[in-house]
Amino acid sequence: PSLQHLLDTYTPKLSPDEQSYLDNQVTRLCSILNDHDVVTQKDFSKEAWDYMRDEKFFGMKIPKEWGGLGFSTHAVSCVLAKLATQCFDANATVAVPNSLGPGELLVRYGTDEQKEYFLPRLANGTLIPCFGLTGPHSGSDATSLIGSDCVVSKHPETGELGVVASFKKRYITLAPVAGVVGLGLNLSDPDGLLGGEGGEGFTVALLERGHEGLRMGPRHIPLNAAFMNGTVEGEDVWIPMTSILGGQERCGFGWNMFVECLAEGRGVSLPAGSIGAARTVLSGVGAYSRVRKQFKVPIAEFGGIQEAMAKAGSDGLITIAGGDVMNAIVDNHEAPMVISSVMKQNCTERGRRIVECGMDIAAGSAICRGDKNYMGNAYMSLPIAITVEGANIMTRSFQIIGQGLTRCHPHMADLLKALQLPPSEEKQAVQTFVKQFHKIVGHGVSNFFGSVSKGIGSAVSTKVRSSKAYKNGDDLLAHHEKQLLRLSNNFALTADLCFTLGGRLKFEELLMGRLADALGAIYLGYATLHHYHRRRGIDGLEALTEHALLRLEREAQDALYAASENFPGPLGPIASRVMKIGCFPLGGFTRPYADPCDDLTKEVSRLLTTPSAIRDMFEEGIYTAPEGTVHQVTDLINALPICIEADRVASSLRREKREPTAEETNLIAKADALRDALIQVDVFEHATAEEAQPGYVRPALLGTEERFASLDKTVFREAA
Repeated sequence: PSLQHLLDTYTPKLSPDEQSYLDNQVTRLCSILNDHDVVTQKDFSKEAWDYMRDEKFFGMKIPKEWGGLGFSTHAVSCVLAKLATQCFDANATVAVPNSLGPGELLVRYGTDEQKEYFLPRLANGTLIPCFGLTGPHSGSDATSLIGSDCVVSKHPETGELGVVASFKKRYITLAPVAGVVGLGLNLSDPDGLLGGEGGEGFTVALLERGHEGLRMGPRHIPLNAAFMNGTVEGEDVWIPMTSILGGQERCGFGWNMFVECLAEGRGVSLPAGSIGAARTVLSGVGAYSRVRKQFKVPIAEFGGIQEAMAKAGSDGLITIAGGDVMNAIVDNHEAPMVISSVMKQNCTERGRRIVECGMDIAAGSAICRGDKNYMGNAYMSLPIAITVEGANIMTRSFQIIGQGLTRCHPHMADLLKALQLPPSEEKQAVQTFVKQFHKIVGHGVSNFFGSVSKGIGSAVSTKVRSSKAYKNGDDLLAHHEKQLLRLSNNFALTADLCFTLGGRLKFEELLMGRLADALGAIYLGYATLHHYHRRRGIDGLEALTEHALLRLEREAQDALYAASENFPGPLGPIASRVMKIGCFPLGGFTRPYADPCDDLTKEVSRLLTTPSAIRDMFEEGIYTAPEGTVHQVTDLINALPICIEADRVASSLRREKREPTAEETNLIAKADALRDALIQVDVFEHATAEEAQPGYVRPALLGTEERFASLDKTVFREAA
């Protein structure tokens, strides 16, 4: 890997039109949405639905020539992240048409007739799309398409060529309100009716609501979320060949479509939710920790709070940095399945940790629902993001390394292709196999010696490095790139050793999970350096970047060490020994990475809980309400400098032993009033519609009345 290559190749940026859309249309949509009302009513208002349609929120990725906005992937990510700072359900609703919806697939693969009909209607919101893939027996293994079969046949009356399909899909976001569904089917052609045009296998059909035999409408309710999610079902549904996405020639081509579609959904849309959560927590909770006092001291001064804030801050930076690079990769017309899996698993998990830290810090104010609670719904939504599009536990322990080991190895793919050549090309197959095998051995030997030399060199440089060296930006970049190169070499050696397992590797999910942790930490480390290089000059960014990279290097080191301690297989003891010598040649000395020191943790927390350029950076993409509007996050942000200045004045008064001036008295009173208002939580006269009915009495109170009815004395004073 090369940091310079990343910098030269990938630059996330917004056009003026995209920035204007974020500042205006997205801000307006956020102002329409009340998160608590949306979750309580389990739907958006018609005003919100109409605004999303009218302003083409569902057509951001559709080219302008078809009536869409033609936005970049980075712009879509920024829109989704900002929506997540106000309403996670809006994030999910807008995400699907711009990632897993059939819009982009139509642009790339649709027939002219399909494009002309569907794309303008998708762009202007006339048709809301969904994508039906997951079924009861095909969850994280969605492309197995179990229970979604279709057979090529001719219509019994017209003789038209088409397919007869039966399917039972679930967890389909937007299905209850969708006007068109892209349907993943497993196509078979037992009678050879395709005639060589198109093939069997994964095929995508386009069905509109109302198609004969198609059933859409019933809802799932994922945890406490309000976004539309439900089932798509049908038995023996006739689908003409004109409704196959791309027409007959694209039969069996669904896997290629799915790879492109999923890369954006997993690698961009889901991490965008975590980016929004990070910005909200760090902006809102960072301010709250100064506003809120315990024992007459802002809780930001407590060590436990500082630890949680610093972890949330560095995880927030990591998530944003990873998202920026991933967005730029997709905008560079690449569809990296492995990196998209890394992003999905890592960023949704870090998003969960960030919100958990925020919940722990805000405590009581974070668990009482209502307009003032800006984290509770995100807390309940992030497990959904962790589950969908390949559950994280499967993504980590199977998909990342299971897909990536052969795809990303420089020689293994060619070797496997040689094994698949027909008997007529046996001579060429043998030559290719031998050539690639020698290259693999050479690759492993090179990685071994490179790993040893880099391991010793990196350990020495880490041991002698000053704890304050990060303050020099050039040293920060040079040091951490050196460590990431070393860890990359360690990982490459370990990947080579995995081939000693042969086909058994796919069953060694504990090993693959640890290697996925290492790969994720390395990728996100490079993304964090990429972010620092681009945003260098923000005061305090060195401390935050140092904190993030120290944690990532520790994560990668610990994952690799655990792999070396538990390397499986008949050759496991040998592979384990080779790995330990290669990765950690001097034992514990060459495992130098440790968690950030307390001084650095306190500094990062200070940057996040006082007015700073770091806080300004995290506030860049959040929704803030107009002046005069009650909005908890906005009010916390605005109160922070007032409360800090009031604390400074109060401290000065105690130190100087004097009475406050009139101006100082007013400032302290204003801060106290803000504190009192901002620590309040919502209270409801009734929690359900039933409670609101006239004459309603809670069952427990009814029971109390019944018991007192049999007593002579019903109050203490009578008994006394």
